Amino acid sequence: MKAVKFILIGILFGIILYKSEAASWYRIYEMFQFRSFHMYGMIGTALATAIIIVQIIKRKQIKDSNGMQIAFQAKDKSITRYLVGGTIFGLGWALSGACPGPMFALIGSGYWTLGIVLIFAILGTWIYGLIRHKLPH
Repeated sequence: MKAVKFILIGILFGIILYKSEAASWYRIYEMFQFRSFHMYGMIGTALATAIIIVQIIKRKQIKDSNGMQIAFQAKDKSITRYLVGGTIFGLGWALSGACPGPMFALIGSGYWTLGIVLIFAILGTWIYGLIRHKLPH
């Protein structure tokens, strides 16, 4: 039953992404050319919402769906891994025209060519799992 709840939330998320044009290749292209505020406004709104929600979780000590305490761990201040990871992520986003969330929404709306992007996203995740222990974390 819990899986159904998460699937329904995912479907709602996909509909919101599609209807807000966050999954639009044209909107993503505009963003990378600094020609429109649309995507930056949505990303900024999502960031502000996430900051507020994290603060509520921390202050109210909200538990996860299994009843476990949600814990936030401080990460190291290494900038290299963020630069390398962000560059790889950004290149993939720019080349495919979709980040992971809208990728599923686009496939669901009939853009079947994004299936190729999905296959390579899964392949990249699998390769990361193979070499994770050799990477600096």
